[in-house]
Order: sequence, then C-alpha cells, then structure tokens
Amino acid sequence: MNSADQVEVAVVGGGQAGLAIGHYLKRQGQRFAIFERGGEVAPAWRDRWDSLTLFTPRRYSGLPGLAFPGDPDGYPTRDEVIAYLERYAETFELPVELSSEVAQLERDADGRFRLAVGGRTVAADQVVVATGPFQVPYVPAVGEKLPGDVFQTHAVGYRRPEDVPEGTVLVVGGGNTGFQIAKELAGTHEVVLSVGSRQKPLPQRVLGRDLFWWLTKLGLLEKTVESRLGRKLSTRDTLIGSSPRELTRRYGVVLEPRLVDVDGRSVRFENGGELEVKAVIWATGYRPDYSWINLPILDENGRLRHRRGVTDVPGLFFLGLTWQHTRGSALIGFVDDDARFIAGKIAELRQPKAAASTPEPA
Repeated sequence: MNSADQVEVAVVGGGQAGLAIGHYLKRQGQRFAIFERGGEVAPAWRDRWDSLTLFTPRRYSGLPGLAFPGDPDGYPTRDEVIAYLERYAETFELPVELSSEVAQLERDADGRFRLAVGGRTVAADQVVVATGPFQVPYVPAVGEKLPGDVFQTHAVGYRRPEDVPEGTVLVVGGGNTGFQIAKELAGTHEVVLSVGSRQKPLPQRVLGRDLFWWLTKLGLLEKTVESRLGRKLSTRDTLIGSSPRELTRRYGVVLEPRLVDVDGRSVRFENGGELEVKAVIWATGYRPDYSWINLPILDENGRLRHRRGVTDVPGLFFLGLTWQHTRGSALIGFVDDDARFIAGKIAELRQPKAAASTPEPA
C-alpha cells in the first residue's frame, strides 16, 4: 500500500457535511481525504428540482469560515448553493476525490479502518461518514401497482413542470418537498396532494423577521434531541412557509389523506376517496443505507447507534444526520456545530498516538 492510500482521516461524502468537517481537519493539519462517489461536489443538491429555494436565509446558509454571498436576508436557490459549495471546496483547497465511491468499510486486525474505494484499498486511522440524510429514495410498495403508462418519479427525479405529462398529478408526501412541488405544478396542472400525517405549519416570517432569526434568538435551534423539547420536536414534521389552507385557497391544490391502494390508473385514499391520475410524484423521503459498513453500528431495530455522531466503534463518526444533535444538524448553515464537535473528538484520539510516536528527550 503506497502513502497515497494511507490517511489519518477518511471522510465519506463530499456534500455540506463532508466539506464542513474538511475545513476543521485542514485547520488541524490532519492528513485526510474526502471521498465523493459523484463526479462533482454536492451531488444531493444537484439532484433537487430546478426551482428549489432554501427556507433558510443566506445569513444562515453558510459553512464555517465562508459567508454565503448575496443579500443576507434573501433565500438562496439550488444553483446558488451548488456554486457556493464548489467555491467552498476550492477556497480551502479541500482534498476531495471525485468519482470515488466507498463500496466497503471495515477494520483490520490492527484496528485500522480499510475502505474499498474504486478498486483500491485506503487505510485510515479514523473515519467520518458524512453521507447525509438523502441516501436511498423511498417509494412505497403500492407504487409498483401503477401501470407503465402512468408517469411516476421520486422527487429526486423531478426537475420542472414541463417534464410532467398533462392531466391530473398526484403528489404523495406532505413535507416541505411535497408542498413546494405541488405549488409549482399547480401553475400548469391539476394537482392533488396526499398527506399521510399532520404537519405543523410555521410561517417563513414573523413580525417582519425570518423564522430562523427568531429560532436562533430564542435558542430553540440549540435544543438537543435529548432535551424534553428536543424529543418532542424531533418526532414532529414542520412545514416552513407553507400551509394546507394556503395550498388550497391560493394554489387550488386538492388535499387528500394517505394513499392506501392503486388499481390501474385509479388511486384510493384512506377516507375511501378515489382519483384517476396521469402522473405521480413521490415526495416520500429517503431511507439510510449502511450496508457497505461491515461494523457493529446498528441497534436491534436496525437504527444507527450513536451519540451526537460518535459511535461505539472507536474512531468512527457520523455527521449531517437529521436531528443528530439539534434541529440544525442536517441544515447547511447549522452543521458547523456538529462538525466542530466531531473534529474535536478526532483531535482527542490523535493526541495519544502523536505523543507515543514522539521520542522522549535524552
């Protein structure tokens, strides 16, 4: 194994979380590499629809060390985010290796991590899995019943209304993604939104200030998942800048409850209502995939076992998870706190090794 295949820290994922931890590792003087399976940084952002706009203002959308450019009170577009993340990697000269998918992660008999990366093996003392929450698009099994002449795609494959056939479109999923796509499609299509669970609508602005200004000033974004309020909030989905009333009155979108069955082009909802559709957009989220990690990281229910990204496997960390520590853990402008914390843990583990390799004075 040559020196190029040996690093102190391997970071898996070249999105916002991977770049943020890279910033701190660079400052520590660590020898590290960021492995990104895509051909460009920030692939998750490139997979989102064209008109996507963040619900966090630019002042709350930057990574450590580099402010997000533009009007701090304005809301960045998808393309602005991509350009910013590209600039971030260039500004700090982060060692991002593109088209480098990590197919397997394990430990050898000496306790070092081994990563199978594009046909080669990379050894690392520590590993940060920064693949984020957008891993495997989830489509309910009922989607398999739709006939081939009904257009269907997960939200990750949706780009613009022009790509969707004329006729009634069913958007499945009542989160921010489902609401935003339904709004956009309503300008050119008849749209029905299927919402399977109740959401808590929150206004984008309150008393002339952005919602995140208030959340920051009131300290709500600092509430941890282990606090009483954090446990309560982590189980609730929130709509930011959208509401069912606005969707029906302003955009003319019809709201239906959970989708339960499909028969040909006809779909049936939990209340017994039926609808014939020409297209279905699945805004049904993602599921994690850690099948490539051959280490004991899951609990008896198949959930990742960690505390603020620190696992039971010494030297193995996660970053960018939803509610990893706070509401902001998976948001671009708030991943900084967790990245700084994990970088500190990495430095702590490095110190004993560094001390052991330094000869004592005669």
